[in-house]
Amino acid sequence: MSAESLDKLMYSFVVDDVLKGLFISVPPGYVACVYDFGRGVLKKVLTPGLHFKIPFWQQAKLFNVQTLEYSISRQFNLEHERALGDIPIAAVTEDNKRVGAEGTILLRLDIHQVPAIWQTIGEDFVAKIVRPAIRSRIRMVFSRFPFPDIVGARRHEVETELKQELERIFYPRGIFVENVLLGEISQIAGGKEIKE
Repeated sequence: MSAESLDKLMYSFVVDDVLKGLFISVPPGYVACVYDFGRGVLKKVLTPGLHFKIPFWQQAKLFNVQTLEYSISRQFNLEHERALGDIPIAAVTEDNKRVGAEGTILLRLDIHQVPAIWQTIGEDFVAKIVRPAIRSRIRMVFSRFPFPDIVGARRHEVETELKQELERIFYPRGIFVENVLLGEISQIAGGKEIKE
């Protein structure tokens, strides 16, 4: 190996591993949390901008703190566990009708609790907390209303009650529920859907 190619190799190592490792660039709509090998996940959240970090000793992880759309629809691919969404949720109404619920839930991470989310839940908080809680709360709330109310005049009440139930679970964990918007509610009869 020639001296010139060795110099290029060393230069690329310095630029890629050391200089890029000194900084973390946080884009708008995101925050970064830092894991320090000596102290664990640091409580300080890095807001948008360029920040210094110790190369090889600290690792940074970006988190989206914009409004996130949790879409419940037939088009969702459940093979992607960490993806934000779900397939239609089966539930039973107060009048014993089986239904499949679609819709959208708008969520947002609390900037100040992101380090705690990363420390206690991890990056896959959707699969661990969000998806199971949404499924459970939709089934519970739908069991309190008859089918005509869910698809008709009291739909807003159903959405409000569902939002309140989700807030009780998510808020202490650092996740805000901005809105619950029910979409198509299909009645399931004998394994076949009846659209209302």
